Amino acid sequence: MTSDHDVKDMALADPGKARIEWADRDMPVLASIRERFERERPLAGVRVSACLHVTTETANLMRTLKAGGADIVLCASNPLSTQDDVAAALVTHYGIRTYAIKGEDTATYYAHVDAAIDHAPQITMDDGADVVGRIHSERPDALAGVIGGTEETTTGVIRLRAMAADGALRFPIISVNDANTKHLFDNRYGTGQSTLDGIIRATNRLIAGKTVVVSGYGWCGRGVAMRADGHGGNVVICEVDPLRALEAVMDGYRVMPSVEAAAIADIWVTVTGDINVIGPAAFDAMKDGAIVANSGHFNVEIDIPHLRERAVSVREVRPLVEEFTLGDGRRIYLLADGRLVNLSAAEGHPASVMDMSFANQALSAEYMVREAATLEPGVHPVPADIDADIARLKLASMGVKIDTLTAEQRLYLSSWQSGTV
Repeated sequence: MTSDHDVKDMALADPGKARIEWADRDMPVLASIRERFERERPLAGVRVSACLHVTTETANLMRTLKAGGADIVLCASNPLSTQDDVAAALVTHYGIRTYAIKGEDTATYYAHVDAAIDHAPQITMDDGADVVGRIHSERPDALAGVIGGTEETTTGVIRLRAMAADGALRFPIISVNDANTKHLFDNRYGTGQSTLDGIIRATNRLIAGKTVVVSGYGWCGRGVAMRADGHGGNVVICEVDPLRALEAVMDGYRVMPSVEAAAIADIWVTVTGDINVIGPAAFDAMKDGAIVANSGHFNVEIDIPHLRERAVSVREVRPLVEEFTLGDGRRIYLLADGRLVNLSAAEGHPASVMDMSFANQALSAEYMVREAATLEPGVHPVPADIDADIARLKLASMGVKIDTLTAEQRLYLSSWQSGTV
């Protein structure tokens, strides 16, 4: 791709800038990092290729990296998640090369990923590991210059750990997703709220009184279940992990196999990171009018090819709502082509939780530059001190104070001599 950007409409730049500034008001931790980065320039001259959801919150991360001196190219990590006004604003107002168009086809999507790789990155920044995967499989020419990368999502970390286990991963990756200040808040509260927001915006259906099936009870699934329950939904959990299933039961939800849940589901959301979670047996059991959606990154969680093959007719009944009529007359409704419903049909996670996630991204990039020579290829955690500092900064921004240990308490916790008295 020869142009230095590819966005839908540059005329959208001004409203995009206004929305970026609105999100920034709720991202005080990232703003404080940006102020320090402007002074210290820890990323001066470092080429960063970022493949992330192009949203207002991501724009503020890009501003922060640029303030630190980074030379950035940004592409979308999902064909339906781009906010076109934000993409235009990044190019026009912030001088960041951006390749992202909402609704882009698969060929354009990978052309945009290749444009990011053409930047010869020293640091990759992924949301789903598409840049890392493509560099290793299709673009090994880019490997030589990469010192490391970061990964934002559970799905991406699963892919990267599989690569590392196979001995295929050639450079170190910081798993931003595993930071407590990321997954405990972004995955749980962000995914929970934004997923319900996307479903409601797409369908305008009342959640109260509906049976809401959630496949996967990780942190994202916990969040979706909690918010669906809060809306008055009757929540059912489907799981393969016995500990998570037990936790769901103790949290007050019904737990059952997918085929049993399919028969009663009014709305079904997948958040597993796996393939064909809703497949032929589930479609066989579904009742007329069931709504299926995915909030687990890739649209492979729902066996869409099978659904299309079985349907005798398909039509769009609302924007991002497809009606599949089966041979027996039952209708199944698929939201957002099975892609992330919270970003495709809504605006993604609120800025307040992305503040911590993207603080992890910015500080992990700084850490990668500083420690690249000592990190071996593989998946590495966010250092605990970075995680704790972000939590402290977030609390301070909220006006919340906490206790500190006394010298006596610290000594007691670090000793073994004291016992029952």
